[in-house]
Amino acid sequence: MSHGSESRQRERRPRRTLTIAVAVIAVVAIAAGIVVYKRSTKSPGPLPVHLPAAAGSYLGVNMKGVPASYAGVTSFTGAIGTSPDLVMYYSGWYVPFPVKFADTAASNGAVPLVQMDPDQLKPAEIAEIASGKYDGYLSAYAEAVRAYHHPVIMSFGHEMNGTWYPWAYGKLSPADFVAAWRHIVTLFRALGADNVTWLWTVNIINDAKSSTGQIPNPQPWWPGSAYVNWVGIDGYYLKPNWQFAPLFGPTITTVRGFTGDPILIAETGATTAAGQPGKISDLFQGIQTYGLLGFVYYDNTNDIGQAFGLDGPAAIAAFRKGASTYHRPT
Repeated sequence: MSHGSESRQRERRPRRTLTIAVAVIAVVAIAAGIVVYKRSTKSPGPLPVHLPAAAGSYLGVNMKGVPASYAGVTSFTGAIGTSPDLVMYYSGWYVPFPVKFADTAASNGAVPLVQMDPDQLKPAEIAEIASGKYDGYLSAYAEAVRAYHHPVIMSFGHEMNGTWYPWAYGKLSPADFVAAWRHIVTLFRALGADNVTWLWTVNIINDAKSSTGQIPNPQPWWPGSAYVNWVGIDGYYLKPNWQFAPLFGPTITTVRGFTGDPILIAETGATTAAGQPGKISDLFQGIQTYGLLGFVYYDNTNDIGQAFGLDGPAAIAAFRKGASTYHRPT
């Protein structure tokens, strides 16, 4: 049974708005030609990996208010009895690296997971990333990440095999996406931001025709193992009869056909109507069965009102039980 089409009903997130000051500073920097990145014609070689890739090691969360506030993560920690290893948030284009938030995450033993999305750009503008047009912004971001000195997980243009973003299927060609991804990774490496683990994040595939269209095999968007550390897969439990294997299994199998990189369920959750306690238990079991890194739980409400926050003692108890079996990676 394919679940991709219905899972997309909740994927259109609110746009991240930019402050005028941030946007103006970034545009001025780009216009002034502030580019400290120098292209290299050498083969990129394998990326350095600083985070361990042990199966069943990572519990992550996305909370309302992050990265402006860490309060939600603190409350989540109290509820599940375990401090998350990863704290994920969505970062709009031109938004700088949030050093204060990253420092707070590090002090709590967590790694920031940044979903960098070019949401302020049109497809034709996204295609210009590889030309160096936005190197001023990207260079400043890379310098800030390097100066942070702690691990950071970064993704660019998540769910590109979906249809709902300007960098996605049917709007930006896979070749342009791959060129942009490779350019960003190469730039960060050239500036010494080797504390980044690069997470290539796709949506669960769906071959059925639906209101959201086909969600295809993500292989055409694959940048190559020299530019990726981990693979992320996004998918949600929306109905009581949905289970981990049919929800994520086809995509895991497809990805395994072209890379052996570790896999993280990078965005997931269960609605109350789906039966949260059972689905949370199924999620933990699925991670173990497939030997995945772990998952990031979307403890939030999306822009169309679907709520995935842990709802009630039974759901919290199921999460606490699953979390108690995890061991923080070392």
